[in-house]
Amino acid sequence: MENEVRYFNRDISWLSFNHRVLLEAEDEELPLYERINFISIYSSNLEEFYKVRVAELKAVASGGRSETLTVEQAHALIRQITDIVNAQLEDRVRIYEQLLLPALRRQHIVFYQSRQELLPAQREFAHRFFLEEVFPYLAPVKVEKDRVRMFLRDRRLYLAVRVRQRGGETQEYYILKLPYSRMPRFVELPRAGEDYCLMFLEDLIKDNLHEVFVGYEVDCSYCCKISRDADVYVDDVPPENVVEQLKARVKKRKIGAIARFVYDRKMPSDFLDYLVDAFSVNREELVPGDKHLNLEDLSALPCPNPAVPPVRKLQGLRLPGLDTCPRFMYRLVARRDLLLYYPYHSFDHFTHFLREAVNDPHCREIMITQYRVAEHSEVINSLMEAARNGKRVTVFVELKARFDEENNLATAEMMTQAGVHIIYSIPGLKVHAKVALVLREDNNGKRLRSYAYVSTGNFNEKTARVYADIGLFTCSPAVVEDMHLLFRTLQREVEQPEFKRLLIARFNLLPELIKMIRHEVDLARSGKPGRIILKMNALQDLSMIEQLYAASEAGVQIDLIVRGICCLIPGRPFSRNIRVTRIVDGFLEHARVWYFGNNGHPRLFIGSPDWMQRNLYRRIEAVTPILDRRLRRQLTDFLELQLQADWKACWVDDRLRNVFKRRPEGPQVRAQYDFYHYLQDNLPTII
Repeated sequence: MENEVRYFNRDISWLSFNHRVLLEAEDEELPLYERINFISIYSSNLEEFYKVRVAELKAVASGGRSETLTVEQAHALIRQITDIVNAQLEDRVRIYEQLLLPALRRQHIVFYQSRQELLPAQREFAHRFFLEEVFPYLAPVKVEKDRVRMFLRDRRLYLAVRVRQRGGETQEYYILKLPYSRMPRFVELPRAGEDYCLMFLEDLIKDNLHEVFVGYEVDCSYCCKISRDADVYVDDVPPENVVEQLKARVKKRKIGAIARFVYDRKMPSDFLDYLVDAFSVNREELVPGDKHLNLEDLSALPCPNPAVPPVRKLQGLRLPGLDTCPRFMYRLVARRDLLLYYPYHSFDHFTHFLREAVNDPHCREIMITQYRVAEHSEVINSLMEAARNGKRVTVFVELKARFDEENNLATAEMMTQAGVHIIYSIPGLKVHAKVALVLREDNNGKRLRSYAYVSTGNFNEKTARVYADIGLFTCSPAVVEDMHLLFRTLQREVEQPEFKRLLIARFNLLPELIKMIRHEVDLARSGKPGRIILKMNALQDLSMIEQLYAASEAGVQIDLIVRGICCLIPGRPFSRNIRVTRIVDGFLEHARVWYFGNNGHPRLFIGSPDWMQRNLYRRIEAVTPILDRRLRRQLTDFLELQLQADWKACWVDDRLRNVFKRRPEGPQVRAQYDFYHYLQDNLPTII
């Protein structure tokens, strides 16, 4: 069980990270719509947190099995989460209402909340829009708590309405599902002078409820929604049944147990009590919200004013010669290993690499893992074309990638029809490794130069534009052979593989990590500098945290760059040499990079795993050493830049607070933008 003195709780730590995301919306130096998007990201993150983590805690609180928590501890943790989320809601309301809405108004983009605020022409437009476009899709259902129990769908917004018949006193309650699948969340009204005018669809509906409830007086109306348990368990399913069982269980996700009931906090208590009884909501599941729920929809907020500066992301760099030099990627990687940093570099380089394999007459086989892929994926299209060209294509499809199960099933079935050999999930394990292999032979079957690719991120063209990841291209025979061995292991051809270069979770990863940490300890104890820099998304495994505590006490200087969950507590006597940095900026920091000083001869690694129990013990993860000295220097520069960052970077202190690293004077370092310019000045070419 986690010791509250030596470790942060993982869920409370995650809430600290999500609060840091929310705080980006305060930054007036960011483009306005980027600030608004951070409200959307915060809300979307919180939705998933309740559907997965809080749902799991509620299952334990109801008597479910847990190796780490008792029923009482689960209840206490849920209450603590509720208190923190309620406090964060105050920040979200303040930022949205007191900062963002006024900022929009200064840009002549105005939100109206009721018909009383509208000009006559706008009022007429809104009423006509309601009658013609909205009204046909509204179907009020009476809520009768002692007679009919209604089912509320996951994540759908509902309008709860209280009415009474004209001249009567008896109150009646109704539920309206808001028709967001039929029309946009934000309705654009006619302009008012210089102002571009918007309304939330629910506000427009509220203004016209008299058209829905003819013969009734509308007392009041408030939005509410339910988040349901979204986890899908298939670890107990044999391989031959995994596809059908997964399809069945994904369908049940929409009717999962209630994880939270979110309601407009201005709803009167007697109104809320009626809904709680009618929908059998547990009081612990109640989460007060603002007037407008599902603010993740702000990511689609229209910008009607063309004078508002758009959000401009850095454009992915393309290596000189990619589009003009035949077999560019093959030739470049044949000369030396290549590291690409997405989205600073364009993901087109990987798809180009696949296209070269598809058209290479000596390419005999392509092997790749699939965890999350984009819809209409060029990666998948290339693999199918390779199979049609007579090459053997093997894809390990991880069906248990949360929220991507259906997409992975669909793409797997499509690839199977094209002749791709599909390997499905391993019972009890997730394959989280991001690896690809191109095997080449001459006409006599002799192995030719082959290529391996190891990445920290998925083969997903869409997320590669916003997730900051790193991928290594290499034709190192040792790495190629290790990767071939990994795929043979996934196909159950090898039970006890021995890897020479790659570090693979559940085989040689943990022993090698511990060995490298202890080597830094030995250096520190002998009076030499011990140095560790670890960049990852999450640090939760207690045994590895204890290794870092021991290294700190021995004098090893340790810097952690952890985006999300960090259960290690810095700044205590047992961690006095450990610092924790968090970077939140326009791109999602997703890369995993590990640096061990090794007495002036640093060892660097990139790969797929975070230091969480699930990654280190229950998944197949792949990590590669960076052997090229030039690339080690480049990765070291990358890490040093992240540690120097004082804009968009903060310390995580021993109370889980995000303490910004802003300097009062001197040039500011913004790690993502500065590294982009660093890469811009160091583009590799083929001479």
